[in-house]
Amino acid sequence: MDEEQVASIKVLEMITIPSHFPEITFPIGNAFSKERWVLGKKLFYDRRLSIDSTISCASCHKQNKGFADDVSLTPGVFGRAGVTNAPSLANIAYHPYYTREGGLPTLEMQVLVPISEHNEFGFNIVEIEQRLKADTAYQEMAMKAYGRSLDPFVITRSISTYERSIISGNSKYDDYTHGKAILSKEEMLGKVLFFSVKTNCSQCHSGFNFTNYEFKNNGLYEIYSHPGRFRLTQKESDVAMFKTPSLRNVGFTSPYMHDGSITTLENVVDHYNNGGKTHTHKSELIKPLGLTSIEKKALVAFLHTLDDNELLTNPFLSE
Repeated sequence: MDEEQVASIKVLEMITIPSHFPEITFPIGNAFSKERWVLGKKLFYDRRLSIDSTISCASCHKQNKGFADDVSLTPGVFGRAGVTNAPSLANIAYHPYYTREGGLPTLEMQVLVPISEHNEFGFNIVEIEQRLKADTAYQEMAMKAYGRSLDPFVITRSISTYERSIISGNSKYDDYTHGKAILSKEEMLGKVLFFSVKTNCSQCHSGFNFTNYEFKNNGLYEIYSHPGRFRLTQKESDVAMFKTPSLRNVGFTSPYMHDGSITTLENVVDHYNNGGKTHTHKSELIKPLGLTSIEKKALVAFLHTLDDNELLTNPFLSE
């Protein structure tokens, strides 16, 4: 067996991958190992990765919030204002690109973003290496995991290994699809609406992870303070275009939208039911839906069936 096949077997020993999920693909040069995972988990929860040692990856991606956060814009070091709402890391292993602008092709590269962002960690990966250089525990773990001292290569790759293990696929809806649970009458109505041409929810929130990962404008504003994908591409056609988020665990990850401006699922449904605001790039799928109060309530009930309560307390992922 080659390195990747061996890695897949080891993943199955440590990470429960739902039968209806694809296998996790670990990149060449960063195949899964227990040692890499343990090191990455320790770093994920280490506040020393920020310049003032006050925040860690877990500060913005809290396990009890579905590995997201419960504030609109999580402040960074020195209380600096956040820029976008912290997205959930659940099932991040399956994303084809990262950040809300989709500018990075690998998790290994993405790890550097919060570290270097002025409004997040406000630090430098090289300086992190220097800060942790005297930590003998880290040095020993790095040697076991990668055969080298703790350095930027080891830091980014080990954190990515841990993040790829944050798998969520044990919701009521998953049990329903496997014949292990029954949806209530209200939840079933919501399911029918979700997958209907009347709402078109599943046009963007599709597949096992309830997202097609495409970039859309959902008519949140007429004028956006955040440029969206334009920040990356500088293309006028990408102004106010954002990566479609997964709806898994949506009941845990309030507030919603790229800026956390909508606080409840009921208000999210109202936004789409009203058809959103006028914008040049608003998706043609966003239009008034004409849902009744009963239908709106049912749609929210269905969305809650996508919540995986075990994710919030899984000791395997905890600090």
